[in-house]
Amino acid sequence: MAYKGKRINPQKFERGHIKIILILLPLVIFMAMPIIFIANHAFKPMDELFAFPPTFFVRSPSMENFTKLIKFSRTSGVPLSRYVFNSIIVTALTVGFSLIFTTFAAFALAKLKFKGRNLMMSINQGALMFVATAVLIPRYLVICNFGLIDTFWAHIFPLVAYPVALFLVKQFVEQVPDALIEAAYIDGATDFTVYRKIIVPMIKPAIATASILIFQQVWTNVETSNYYINDDSMKTLTFYMNSLVNANNTVSGQGMAAAASLIMFVPNLVLFVILQNNVMNTMAHSGIK
Repeated sequence: MAYKGKRINPQKFERGHIKIILILLPLVIFMAMPIIFIANHAFKPMDELFAFPPTFFVRSPSMENFTKLIKFSRTSGVPLSRYVFNSIIVTALTVGFSLIFTTFAAFALAKLKFKGRNLMMSINQGALMFVATAVLIPRYLVICNFGLIDTFWAHIFPLVAYPVALFLVKQFVEQVPDALIEAAYIDGATDFTVYRKIIVPMIKPAIATASILIFQQVWTNVETSNYYINDDSMKTLTFYMNSLVNANNTVSGQGMAAAASLIMFVPNLVLFVILQNNVMNTMAHSGIK
């Protein structure tokens, strides 16, 4: 249920917006500077990368850094395309499974009555306070005991549960009118029918926001490749790019590091730009301000 009010994502430009734009413009420029720097840095030739005083904008754009990155990747035993394929498969499956589990759980915790519901929500809220380091050993033992080492499931299984996404989506599901759900039950709808035809269509903004959060977590993750994968052909692009940067942490390798940083950053930016309206609608409706 998209928000249609004037205060969130207005459809038309009004004169009163000029004051808001003038106030926010300096903040927007300041927030955009790191993005602009990353983009410019990746296209700087070697002499500009180490120029003094350093320059913010590239003067002579060059694809040299990307060319070096591709050439270097060909010297490794595993082609770059394999890492890209692994990352796409892992990210798509993890985001898909995580959204399914998250929306099911959010619906159950927000609208269904069953014993232990409050305990489950308390456990999820408690999980928000855990740092990744605290669960490294338990995760490894689970992955190892299930025989998932050196499989795609070793990438997917540890990242499917995302407490932040569940908390966010549950807040949004709670805004769905109970009367609408009760009317569906009176008409003979099952829990799954209510979930599929009422809950999911009405929480699309929250699903889009959760997609961004989960995507960022999965796309930038190197933990699974480091701890659960021994076969290089099963590791992800993020792991390869990090290894590349660390292995070439020299003057000559800074250009490739800049190019690798831009490659890893672009998918996050594109996804956010596409779904930004849904993010605003989620913040307006979820009760999280």
